[in-house]
Amino acid sequence: MDILKILSRGTKKSATQPTIPKPVVKPSNPQLYNDPTRGLKRKRNEEQPSSNQEADDDLEEINFFAPHIAKKPIPEPETRETSKEDASKPLLDDEEVRQVLRSHRLKFTLLSSHERKKSKVKKSKKKEEDKPKEKDGKKQLFPQPMTSFSELRSNYNISTRLGDNLAKQGYRIPTEVQLGSLPLLLQPERAIASSTAKESNFKTKHGVDFLAVAPTGSGKTLAFLIPAINSILRRRAGDAAQKDHILEVVVVAPTRELAHQIVNEGRKLAQGTGVKIVGMKRGMQLPAEGQPDSDSDKEEEGSENDQEAGSSDDDDGDDAEDDKQDNKPQKATTITKTDILVTTPMLLRNFLKSRKLPTVKHLVLDEADVLLDPLFREQTLGIWTACTSDSLRVACWSATMGSNIEGLILEQLKSRESHSSIPLIRLVVGLKDTAVPSINHKLIYTATEQGKLFALRQLLHPSSSDDSMPNMRLPFLVFAQTIDRATALHNELKFDIPVEAGGSSRIAALHSSLSDSARSSIVARFRAGEIWVLITTDLLMRGIDFRGVNGVINYDVPTSAAAYVHRVGRTGRAGHEGGVAVTFYTTEDVAYLKSIANVISLSEKQAGKASEEGIPKWLMDSLPKVGKEEKKKLKKRGVESRRGDKAKITTQSAWERRKENNKRGAIAGSKKRKIQEGVSDTQAVEDGEWGGIDD
Repeated sequence: MDILKILSRGTKKSATQPTIPKPVVKPSNPQLYNDPTRGLKRKRNEEQPSSNQEADDDLEEINFFAPHIAKKPIPEPETRETSKEDASKPLLDDEEVRQVLRSHRLKFTLLSSHERKKSKVKKSKKKEEDKPKEKDGKKQLFPQPMTSFSELRSNYNISTRLGDNLAKQGYRIPTEVQLGSLPLLLQPERAIASSTAKESNFKTKHGVDFLAVAPTGSGKTLAFLIPAINSILRRRAGDAAQKDHILEVVVVAPTRELAHQIVNEGRKLAQGTGVKIVGMKRGMQLPAEGQPDSDSDKEEEGSENDQEAGSSDDDDGDDAEDDKQDNKPQKATTITKTDILVTTPMLLRNFLKSRKLPTVKHLVLDEADVLLDPLFREQTLGIWTACTSDSLRVACWSATMGSNIEGLILEQLKSRESHSSIPLIRLVVGLKDTAVPSINHKLIYTATEQGKLFALRQLLHPSSSDDSMPNMRLPFLVFAQTIDRATALHNELKFDIPVEAGGSSRIAALHSSLSDSARSSIVARFRAGEIWVLITTDLLMRGIDFRGVNGVINYDVPTSAAAYVHRVGRTGRAGHEGGVAVTFYTTEDVAYLKSIANVISLSEKQAGKASEEGIPKWLMDSLPKVGKEEKKKLKKRGVESRRGDKAKITTQSAWERRKENNKRGAIAGSKKRKIQEGVSDTQAVEDGEWGGIDD
């Protein structure tokens, strides 16, 4: 760069020079992990750009004195409207596939064991000894990835209308779980090379059984809805005469809120396709084979809204209410015909009893780890057994998945003879059982219950002088252990927001004791931004998508590491940065903090954060280990001291509460004495003789 030319240039702006346009805001990338250099071996002889060249580039970039020279616009890549999109893209070679999967931290594992014949094993024994052994005897797979939603039409032949609906909703870049799962679920024979399938002795012609473990907010709902809708459209295209609605897909979710959300998302994708998606309701009649067994009318009561087995939410009301409704004599109703049914396990199981669903081709278990936990296991396996089709394919999705759940799925698949050659493939995105990397975690020691309430008010009313508390922007979620505690916390905080800002209408509590209409109204108001602070139990910790939530507060310590992952997953969804997860803990909670601290440590390590930013080493070393029995008790009941009337959420002192209690007791005693005196006077009049007019 000639310094003389720079000094001799004029400083006045040319009259013909246009104004600098405002920078275009790029849409946020929904991907959680994308490191193109991950797994690449760097060569030493690669020439790095010289410092002089970098300096020249920087100088050109900030040269305010140069006259305006119109540059030729750089041709942008082809958009969806161009005809080139419809051309099928060539498959990536093995090295490119491995590189893409490594860069997005995707790992595929063949879980089902398809043994070869003994003769073949003997012949290839030496060859197998030469190959490196897979970990735990499970083979790793490298299927073709999908790098753009435009490939769905060009490479995987999805419906044109379905592709248009995806484009209308702005889907361009797939998330990791979509990038890895959609090719396998749409066209497994294209995604997996035939040589790999032959070597592992399985067939992909009739589809695959699938198990996905992906972080919260990573787009799992879209990943199982697209193949479900496309399979129905493909069946209709092959049989033009068959246009009736046939129940082919059943989606099971643990809570009503999550089921309603799945129905809404599915209807957006199915607009104009003729595919009907229905949410299961009480009293709904479905086309099924067989008659209900009169001896099995009484179903075992369980909780449809507890997120963990015997969770400490105390949300037992919904299923008891369902059973009461089922035992009432119902009016004759018409049969509901649908293509996709979204339901909670108890509702569908109560309808089925001894009926069968032979037309169902796809069973989707959303939040499969809790659906196969003891709380819902009987109902979920009953639905699975009722789907008697030989071509049934099962897909299980969750952010957390224990090895015991994987073993249960394998046993259930092996019990069906039709699945003898169908592979079960597991996809893990990132590290198992970790939170999304875009969340900032914070543990805050409050010593006592009163300290937790004081700390929560500090987050509601932050002051510039206090640097100990994280900076949290409204709206945010607050999780409590039980319904009673959520209600008490709501009563304590509902007047903390000024009347000018909306007052008590800005804070609400959501739990299973509320009616369906009240719950739906609160969720709708929270989505619309009318509610700023939503206090809830673990009812909302799974699957619910609140994209505007800026933070999550664990007022009470989660009952397990999985509960922590799902709770904090309500923020930082779809790659959005800035989500904050705050966990309050008291002296009583220290014994149960180890598992949560491990999740936080792994999550921050996965996000590439420095060890100084996370949990201090001295705290990790000082936390005690929790035994298996204590973990089971915590998962089932929560912290025992926070149940019943043992721990009140209030700012009143013990003396004030005692005084109020004594006052209420005195009033109740006075009323009782007056009632007794009135009764005694009446009896005296009835028993005594008439004493004349004066009486």
